[in-house]
Amino acid sequence: MIIAHYANRVPRNHDLGFIRTLTKERAPIWDVRPELYFKAFMLREAGRFGTLANCFSSLYLWRHDAAYRDWLVSGGYKIVTDPFGRSDIETRFALDARKGSAHDARFATTEDLAIPLDADLTAAFAREIARNREIAAQSDTVAAIVGVDTQNWTFTRVLLSATEPNVNESTVVWPILHLARPLLDTLPKADER
Repeated sequence: MIIAHYANRVPRNHDLGFIRTLTKERAPIWDVRPELYFKAFMLREAGRFGTLANCFSSLYLWRHDAAYRDWLVSGGYKIVTDPFGRSDIETRFALDARKGSAHDARFATTEDLAIPLDADLTAAFAREIARNREIAAQSDTVAAIVGVDTQNWTFTRVLLSATEPNVNESTVVWPILHLARPLLDTLPKADER
């Protein structure tokens, strides 16, 4: 599985209604996208959750790398580059992805954690996977995912939640405008192997 995430800063005086309209127009396409567990359309607004600027963002969990590649080469990213320009797409290999018992995702959180240079990687991976399963078992969790960036040796924790999350300074909160979930229900639950 591949986690893909990009964000586009939007000027403070930009009409955020355009983004909400674009989301409503584009969401049905993603609700039936093959090989996609989910896509979260997200909008951070200046002054909320500690954010300094408006930011429109998309977060994906692809079933496999070929589906992600197909989206890129078929022009799928053009809908974003035309109005907002090209931003970096952060990609991670998913170590674990679990479906929670909650259904309506209102918030996504992302958190990046450096893996210490001298860490036992096998043990570190096992701890993150176990932690992810615990988070998935919480009653307000829609989905919990942990990924790894092996170029920069960081873990990325992703949580889709039905309730406003408790955060720390390393967590970024993303209010969700729409969650397309074509294959989300096929993810294993917290207690499944």
